[in-house]
Amino acid sequence: MQNGIHFISGLPRAGSTLLAALLRQNPRFSAGMTSPVGSLFNAMLRETSQHNETAVFIDDDLRERLLRGVFEACYHDIHPRQVVFDTNRQWTAKLPALSRLFPQAKVICCVRNPAWVVDSIESLIRRNAFELSGIFGYEPGGTVYSRAEGLSGGTGMVGFAFNALREAVYGEHADRLLLVRYESLTTNPLGTLAAIYAFIGEELHAHDPGHIEPCYDMVEFDLRLGTPGLHHVGSSVRARERQTVLPPDLFTRFQRDAFWEDPSLLPTKVRLV
Repeated sequence: MQNGIHFISGLPRAGSTLLAALLRQNPRFSAGMTSPVGSLFNAMLRETSQHNETAVFIDDDLRERLLRGVFEACYHDIHPRQVVFDTNRQWTAKLPALSRLFPQAKVICCVRNPAWVVDSIESLIRRNAFELSGIFGYEPGGTVYSRAEGLSGGTGMVGFAFNALREAVYGEHADRLLLVRYESLTTNPLGTLAAIYAFIGEELHAHDPGHIEPCYDMVEFDLRLGTPGLHHVGSSVRARERQTVLPPDLFTRFQRDAFWEDPSLLPTKVRLV
């Protein structure tokens, strides 16, 4: 990637869409919601593995070129003039591969107390009471407890992202990570952006958190998923306080999982803002 590539990952409902909207204010940057690159990357991995009988003709050098080619193809019209930020919750589980493909790349991990992540998804489901969400397979049944279980399981929307984050934080490539707290982004967006610029080694741009441009592709994506508002970003950055919609036992269960808030649990080479 001529001008470089970095990654946005971490937990869902933790500010990644807002962060991308802010980064897009810099004309040198390209950032957005989850791109097709992650799924294409996985498909390429699978088809160049021993799952494919012709993989006998494919060595690691060729695999590396093919995987890099996925990024080059998807960002062919962008990367000659912009720095790319590709968003996907799986990137924290792919650091060994990403570090070989893009030795200079950094990963910005958006984090938020898991209790509020689950709460945010549950609030969205209740807000769209007449829609069936693709998050839960368009199933009409279920309770807040079954939805929380589905979200937090190892393959669930929250559980997978949380486990991938822990894998990255405690892995050998942890020095590539910057953990960005949702609270930092919403209460001090300019300070948070300054930390991100310093982390990736870019010259600071003048951002305006009071005027966020909408992205209409996100609206269409959310409608197709049966979850309107999933990627909605307000016209300005502001912190919002409200009561949780989760039962107290559920909220308490997930609240304890925010390991990054305990300095003794966070490796020294992992940066947190």
